[in-house]
Amino acid sequence: MPRDGLERQAATTEQTPLLAFESSSAKGSIETHSATDSGRPANGNRHDGGKVDRIESNVAANQSLSLGRGVLSTIGLGGLILLQATNISILTTTQSAIASDLDAFELTSWFTSAYLIAMSALGPLNGKFAAVFTPRITIFASSVMLAIGVVISGLASGFRDFIVGRVFAGIGAAGIFTVSIIIVLELTGSKRRGLAIGMLNTGFTIGVAAGATLAGALLPYTGWRWLFLGQAPIALIGGTCILFSIPASFTSGGKANTTTLLHSLSQLDYFGALTLTTSITLCLYSLGSSKHIPLLPLLLSPVALTTFILNELYLARDPIIPITLLKSRGLLFTCLATVGYMMARWTVLFYTPTYAIAVRQWSPATAGAILVPTNGGFALGSLLVGWLHIRRQGSFYIPTLVVYAIFPPTLILLAVLANHSSSMALFILDVLLCGAATGAALNYNLAHLLHLTPKSTHYVATSLLATFRGFSGSFGSAIGGGLFTRTLHDSLSRQFAEQGIRNDDLIRRLLGSPALVGQLHGIERQIAVTAYEAALRKLFLCGAGLAALMILVQASTGWKKGVEAETSIAEQPPSIGEAENEIVE
Repeated sequence: MPRDGLERQAATTEQTPLLAFESSSAKGSIETHSATDSGRPANGNRHDGGKVDRIESNVAANQSLSLGRGVLSTIGLGGLILLQATNISILTTTQSAIASDLDAFELTSWFTSAYLIAMSALGPLNGKFAAVFTPRITIFASSVMLAIGVVISGLASGFRDFIVGRVFAGIGAAGIFTVSIIIVLELTGSKRRGLAIGMLNTGFTIGVAAGATLAGALLPYTGWRWLFLGQAPIALIGGTCILFSIPASFTSGGKANTTTLLHSLSQLDYFGALTLTTSITLCLYSLGSSKHIPLLPLLLSPVALTTFILNELYLARDPIIPITLLKSRGLLFTCLATVGYMMARWTVLFYTPTYAIAVRQWSPATAGAILVPTNGGFALGSLLVGWLHIRRQGSFYIPTLVVYAIFPPTLILLAVLANHSSSMALFILDVLLCGAATGAALNYNLAHLLHLTPKSTHYVATSLLATFRGFSGSFGSAIGGGLFTRTLHDSLSRQFAEQGIRNDDLIRRLLGSPALVGQLHGIERQIAVTAYEAALRKLFLCGAGLAALMILVQASTGWKKGVEAETSIAEQPPSIGEAENEIVE
């Protein structure tokens, strides 16, 4: 981890940490460093005070680590990020084998969706756990939960057991995903923050690429079960590295929680997490259906969502998602644009290996490698803009819109190229450009969001952005998967009927096993390839339309800087209600 933050200012605007989720009142509180603080952050490294400078462009880190601790924490955090991301893409090259073994061909979209729903819905709650138990304890517990989940999946004897394991793994991944952002933001100043976030994104995208590629390569030798079981020791080692490298005094927001453990736990919004998860699950269960969209879950989902919103507004002492903060135009539209943009991106990550396996008849190992260029582009785009451009605080309105606009044409080109006779060199170049645009966009929109919101609300803002980004994976997997599978089913059924062939069992197996296409012959193989091409083309075109719409949504964020409320450095920390007013203004 970068060792920023050896010197910092004493004024409230410079010493206010991003935001700690600690509840000392009905609404919680935002912790700040005031003139009464000792100038020493929670990890024990002194930050000497200086004179007030409200216009300083580069802000120091809130906390810092020694070189040895920094190296060990980087290794542990990097390993956990890789593992968490690997679990997203591992199914793209192994789902055929798993579906065949568990006889779950029509339910394959849930292999990934169950993991992503748990990861995204519980992300905010883990941010609050980090404030109660400290980040090191939270991420260690998350690594243990991830290990338990992969073991359950690896030993599963049926679809339900496998999904239970995926849910446990998703719960663990939620803590890793959320707390890693907290740690990075605490340990980096504004000058290096863009690069640090770029490195975090790079670790994530390497994990996505490695998950598909390595799983496909190892599958013939280990079988799919050991691909899950082998993750458990890696998760435990990574969590242990974090446990021993991050000091016990290292806190979320740079200041220790002074309330009792039981009191802090009693303030957490468990009902909010339950109703939010229920709403998402009902919606995705309906829209992710493989044959037709059931209406009852789709009608019940808004009921659960309304219950969640009312709970957040009127009942929750410490809301899992501060609904009132979404009154901020910049924050609201940034979150919405991120969801739609990344939903379109996930179609590339989930279905380019499917194209390689079903249409090109590549082996799972080779098909997984198709994610290397797109994720390499993602890492390159994220790192380059972080290193070369995001080296200051300020608006990144125009750069964000530019990279948002590059993305939809790449998806349209993918739709054109998704057939058995197109140029693979052009296809690979296109997915590389698609990844580069996405990596740059995520780095730019985070930097621009930090400009749009007051500093004292940055933890809330970045946590919400991370939450909505997590939702995009769930929505992209389930909704995109449902659209793809329904299109594939209709195309297969129609073409087989036109040829006078009735084989419902073959259609059922083709829905969840792209590798089966390579085992067919004659007219059956031709129909299967054509149906997969049609489903991929429709999926990528819908993704392009969604991404184009998100340009307008992102443009609605504006460029006006978030105004920090003027407070005396001797005043008490503001309540969350006051912070909400700041971000809305």
